[in-house]
Amino acid sequence: MATAAVRMFRKLEGVFCVYKPPGVHWKLVRDSIETNLLKGINATPPQPLPQEVRFLAQPGVNTEESKGLRLSAVSVPVLSHHTLVTGPEFRNIRVGVGHRLDAFSSGVLVLAVGNGSKVLNDLYKTRITRDYTLEGEFGIATHDFSHTGRVVERSTYGHITQDKLDRVLAILQGANQKALLMYSNVDMRSQEAYEKAAQGLLGPEGKSVPILTGLRCVHFEPPSFTIEVQCLNETQKYLRKVVHEIGLELRSTAVCKGVRRTRDGPFMLQDALIHHHWTATDIMQAIRHYHSSKKDINHSHSTITPPSGKNCFLYSLIILKCQ
Repeated sequence: MATAAVRMFRKLEGVFCVYKPPGVHWKLVRDSIETNLLKGINATPPQPLPQEVRFLAQPGVNTEESKGLRLSAVSVPVLSHHTLVTGPEFRNIRVGVGHRLDAFSSGVLVLAVGNGSKVLNDLYKTRITRDYTLEGEFGIATHDFSHTGRVVERSTYGHITQDKLDRVLAILQGANQKALLMYSNVDMRSQEAYEKAAQGLLGPEGKSVPILTGLRCVHFEPPSFTIEVQCLNETQKYLRKVVHEIGLELRSTAVCKGVRRTRDGPFMLQDALIHHHWTATDIMQAIRHYHSSKKDINHSHSTITPPSGKNCFLYSLIILKCQ
């Protein structure tokens, strides 16, 4: 019969996400979660100790009339099975990490426990996209494209307007959309390409260069600005470089003041557990919520009919523009 600790570990096997704060390495986040999971699992009530029969001397028989030692059969616990002797039942729990975040970035970090690592690998073979919020500042250029780097250039930014910024973002998105179709290795005139595009599965096969599938300015107050990015196969250093290149396209300079991941595939920012909820109980609840939402998504996909009409017309326009 499985112990309470084993049953709890089986419930913890799965995928969940946490919020990684800036300035913290992802390895420290993983190690903290592993430690909390070990504490939670080993804190479960232990199994009752097994009993064994021993012959013990009866108390209170030391009288002058007793000529011999009287023994009686007594059931006593086997102390060699006690946790103070054997130690904790679980001494190591391996937690897998999905798409990593560097120390200066923050946001959604996907993790997996036990067999959830296999689910994590299968999840990232579906060419899922990720969303980021990039905070930039015009007028400065640094050697590593971040606001903490060594300043190498200063420039004016009074001529930059939001219309000019939106125009640059549209041009950059169009170039990346063309790269997305080029690396997909699918004939754009085939039925397969149409079906993949309609289901949102059109993307590069295996490794490819970073691709930005969406760019949008959500805040503009010079010198500060904020853009939302949807991308594939990216790194945080590449995203900082994108902010730098946007500044150059606008005949100025720009640095990235912050990178925050707001979505990693099906995992949203509101699903991420903050530091105070990195406990075994909260992680178990998050894993259960992911499995239930996954079932709902699979059921909804099975009831969707192929798109037609307007969606077909929009897809045809995309193909004509990118050919």
